[in-house]
Amino acid sequence: MSFTEYTAPFAEYPVLQQRVLTVLKQLPEDVQADFLSDERFRVEIDNYVPGVGWSFLMPAPGIDGNGSRCVILRSKLADASEAFAHYVIAHEFAHAFLRNGGWGEITDIEQAADALAASWGFERPA
Repeated sequence: MSFTEYTAPFAEYPVLQQRVLTVLKQLPEDVQADFLSDERFRVEIDNYVPGVGWSFLMPAPGIDGNGSRCVILRSKLADASEAFAHYVIAHEFAHAFLRNGGWGEITDIEQAADALAASWGFERPA
């Protein structure tokens, strides 16, 4: 599977670009296929400017009411430990996969994203 579209925004941050690619490649095939088949799924670099804010183009909600599945990652993940960066990236991908909802019996969206990321092999570092 080609993830070029999802890693291209990180060209100026090669360490982060590789980390995003590493996580994408380790996701289960059904998750990869889900992301690749949904035009609302995107991965972008945080472009916050103090005093100005952010600028992102996000797809409008679809007919089914689901909104954008855009994952925004901060460039400082390139400087974080590899384990922590992988965890954060996987956690954010879990939110996108779950469409910011629960997972199984876990209704808290943060706990759900943590649990799903852990099931993919990306546990929160101690």
